[in-house]
Amino acid sequence: MRVIVIGAGLGGLCLAQGLRQAGIDVAVHERDPGVTARFQGFRIGLAEPGLAALRGCLPGDLHPLVEATLGDLTGPARTVDPLLRPLGEHPGKRATAADRHVLRHILLAGLDDALRFGKELTDYHVRSDGRVEARFADGTTDTADLLVGADGINSAVRARLAPAVRPDDTGVRFVIGRTPLTDRFAALVPGFGTRVVAQDVSMLLGLMRFRRPPHEAAAELAPGLPLPATADYLRWAMLLPPGQAPGAALGRDGAQQAVLARTEGWHPEVRAVVEAADPDNSVLLPIRVVRPGPRWPLGPVTLLGDAVHATSPSGGNGANTALRDADLLRSLLLDAHAGRRTLPDAVDAYERRMLRYGAEAVEHSLAAMVPFLQPADGTATGGVPHASAPSQP
Repeated sequence: MRVIVIGAGLGGLCLAQGLRQAGIDVAVHERDPGVTARFQGFRIGLAEPGLAALRGCLPGDLHPLVEATLGDLTGPARTVDPLLRPLGEHPGKRATAADRHVLRHILLAGLDDALRFGKELTDYHVRSDGRVEARFADGTTDTADLLVGADGINSAVRARLAPAVRPDDTGVRFVIGRTPLTDRFAALVPGFGTRVVAQDVSMLLGLMRFRRPPHEAAAELAPGLPLPATADYLRWAMLLPPGQAPGAALGRDGAQQAVLARTEGWHPEVRAVVEAADPDNSVLLPIRVVRPGPRWPLGPVTLLGDAVHATSPSGGNGANTALRDADLLRSLLLDAHAGRRTLPDAVDAYERRMLRYGAEAVEHSLAAMVPFLQPADGTATGGVPHASAPSQP
């Protein structure tokens, strides 16, 4: 069996790792020209489905490195006003955080001969023998028994496989940045996280404090695997309701200025966090989602992660769901590889389960976004499509 994965994000790389461990031939084609072509380094939350997927797909000798480079989020999640006066607290929260950039480097380990950078998919063709041929912008092709589109929210594979499934812009904009962690800034997040709630906007503060510095952990636990020398940081984010985002394109420090313009009169420590942020790691992004939609015809092409169920970042479940996809598809393809089921049966079983929980993940993420768009008086701002009852922030 041979599998082509389009996209070298977390989900695609996790699948490739799992298939390699089982002796399945896999190639990963990535449009970007190299690993560091785009910054992909914000903190993500990892729940048990994501952690279990990593354990299932990564070789055992990398498990200690993953564990060493995670961060622990514990203690109360508190809500404060712009002057940092307490408004409420949810006690006893606990979760695990990972830095996306560091985790991606771990997932790249050992895949050098399977990775093809600078490969932009333009089309694919299902041949008469049932195999699928992928075609790339540079004129090259590749053939496999299965093509997996793990190429994100703007998926070229999805555009060909399920053209009716398209990203839905919520109208909400997400300003996010990271600031080097100091004792001064750590005091703003004494527990799980801090939400600053103003009359018309709210801001989220959270820590990425590694259990061990990633590059030092790699030097001991995985010699020869270079990890970024990423230091602990405070991640901050602000959700801007529809109509409140800047109308013009933002410059290098535009994301910071967009937040500073909306926090005049706030406590100086909150503003200092934004002022001290790295402009290269601060950005304003549209929040778009992809709902799985109707089932496409069964065949040797399928989808994974944001390509089929992109979520709002407020749900904290996008990466976990992509990793869950990878582990599920891995286990079913292993059955096909061992002759316990046919390849079409494996793909069918994967898609039935993935489409169900993927749709649930998208709706959960939209529901989780609602509280962050409510002003201090609790009135709704509107503009979030199909969001159900809000969950706790």
